[in-house]
Amino acid sequence: MDITTIAVIALLGTLAYKVKALDGKGVSAAVLIGTTTIVFGGVFPFLALLTFVLLGVLATKYRLAEKIKKGIAQEGKGIRSWQNVLGNGLATVIFLLIEYYTKQDVFWAATFSSIATANADTLASELGKVFGKVPRMITTLKPAEVGENGAVSWQGEIIALIGAFIISIFAVFLTTQKVEMLLAVTLGGFIGCNIDSLIGATLENRGIVNNHHTNFLATLLGGIIGGAIFLSLL
Repeated sequence: MDITTIAVIALLGTLAYKVKALDGKGVSAAVLIGTTTIVFGGVFPFLALLTFVLLGVLATKYRLAEKIKKGIAQEGKGIRSWQNVLGNGLATVIFLLIEYYTKQDVFWAATFSSIATANADTLASELGKVFGKVPRMITTLKPAEVGENGAVSWQGEIIALIGAFIISIFAVFLTTQKVEMLLAVTLGGFIGCNIDSLIGATLENRGIVNNHHTNFLATLLGGIIGGAIFLSLL
């Protein structure tokens, strides 16, 4: 990795801090995740992560004052911590390192599916709070409060599917099985997003895990599912 790449990653981290997307430790964690990604995965996983970060910031900041007033804003009023960064990015690094040493396309599918899960969940959560109508609990389909753990809406589900698909576009450049990869990452991310809601409605609401644990488990499982779907399509 050359000095220019390091400078770009550092600049992006500084900008994230300036626009109050990340706190100080969050920037350090993001730089670590970004550096590891570009060293072991190259430009396309890095661009996928960068896209997730940029879309996440925009979605979080969208009508933020309204979210804060209603008490449904992201923890820290939209400023994410190192726990949030690792919760959303650690599974990606794990899959990326496995791919680096095995050179198997299935782990590209897992890597991008974990990013797709994070992107789908963030966009569905943040934009669903604004556009979602009549949310329902994913476990019972009973009416739920906007922003409640485990609450889903059809608007949010559509946003999640779009969010997962956006990330899948970056994955097709790294395989000859382009259609299979596109489908696997999109479905893996979408299913992973719903797993996040399921964990939120059960384990998180019972105090067994917190939001950061939920994010990690969802991105890990979303990645595994995306990899499994990719294999099943071959």
